[in-house]
Amino acid sequence: MNISVIGTGYVGLVTGACLAGSGNNVICVDIDQEKINGLKEGHVTFYEPGLEDIVRKNIKEERLHFTTDLDYAVKNSSVVLIAVGTPPNEDGSADTSAVINVASSIGKSLDDYKVIVTKSTVPVGTTEMIRDEINKVTDIKFDVASNPEFLKEGAAVEDFMKPDRVLIGVDNESAAQILKELYTPFMRSMDRAVVVSIRSSELAKYTANAMLATRISFMNEIANLCEVVGANISEVRVAIGSDDRIGRHFLFPGIGYGGSCFPKDVKALINIGSEYGSELHICRATDEVNTKQRELFWKKIENYFEGQLESKKISIWGISFKPKTDDIREAPSLFIIEKLLSAGASVTVHDPVAIENTKAHFGDKVNYAVSNYAACEGTDALVINTEWNEYRQPDFQKLKELMNGNVIFDGRNLYNPDTLKKIGIKYVGVGIGN
Repeated sequence: MNISVIGTGYVGLVTGACLAGSGNNVICVDIDQEKINGLKEGHVTFYEPGLEDIVRKNIKEERLHFTTDLDYAVKNSSVVLIAVGTPPNEDGSADTSAVINVASSIGKSLDDYKVIVTKSTVPVGTTEMIRDEINKVTDIKFDVASNPEFLKEGAAVEDFMKPDRVLIGVDNESAAQILKELYTPFMRSMDRAVVVSIRSSELAKYTANAMLATRISFMNEIANLCEVVGANISEVRVAIGSDDRIGRHFLFPGIGYGGSCFPKDVKALINIGSEYGSELHICRATDEVNTKQRELFWKKIENYFEGQLESKKISIWGISFKPKTDDIREAPSLFIIEKLLSAGASVTVHDPVAIENTKAHFGDKVNYAVSNYAACEGTDALVINTEWNEYRQPDFQKLKELMNGNVIFDGRNLYNPDTLKKIGIKYVGVGIGN
């Protein structure tokens, strides 16, 4: 097929590259000329394992193209995917202005029948608004569809190539068949297409992220309970995860979720409920618990030093909101670092891939280490925010020798407290009762 993807952010670029990899001719569009120039050379602007190789391979084989010319892309496509951003407004609602503006531009470029597909995460009713916007400027026949992505940062390529489901929201069978054909190469072993109404598809995307976020916040609340009753959240997690009705995924406690999806989508879903007069109390509690969790972790650091953090040297391992990504949006680490700086501490950070984004955020307010061990030289404490593999089995004796202090604040429960106690390192985790 001939496909155009409007927007070369995370969703758009992964989608375009992977569809090109299955043999389609794909044109990716963006208004940023400098970004397009870089992509033409195979330079991806964010870190995602395996993505750059796929981009470069398909550019070389002339299946993947980049342009700022939306009119050209639409006229040379049978399926147009909208993958522009929907950032949060001040009230938490999703800003769909870019989506609607793109829809208007698509309408002006239509020259024959096409399927216009919403890949962006959008509130219920947005795809219908896209149809209305296009109808304002053209009489040419087209169909609209909702096809939200379910990609995990750090595993997006694999998720796209081996989806557990492909959600297709349509209001007619012909559009459904076109999209099912598009995704056939990724479902050869089993048909994983789930065809629903457009509004159900839009709501399902928000619901999935809110459900996962709720599991995280619930486990964080239980972890806090463990600390006061003398239980261990790791043992509780194993016990309940053995129940097939619950499962083992998303049961790890920590310092809260972050990234570009969970915080934004939970707030947007709350807003959708309020707009329709249906208050989502559990979603609101999920959001509140998540905010509180990072504050509780900060209090552990502050209380340990009895509020006297001025002139203390603190090392930070991990800035990205999760491993295998350089995404620091809404990362709990940012909150912890800001608190440390406000308290007068000197902060040295390390992250395997997110340092450039960290520099853009903090500038010279923090120090940057070339290795995780270098970050700990002469510091009074180590704070772990992200569970990168590189941090899972450090040389604790070496850490003890490098540090002036002897305490690790572990926001991801990577280590065994008994092991560190034998070495003489104080360990402060999450949900580990005394």
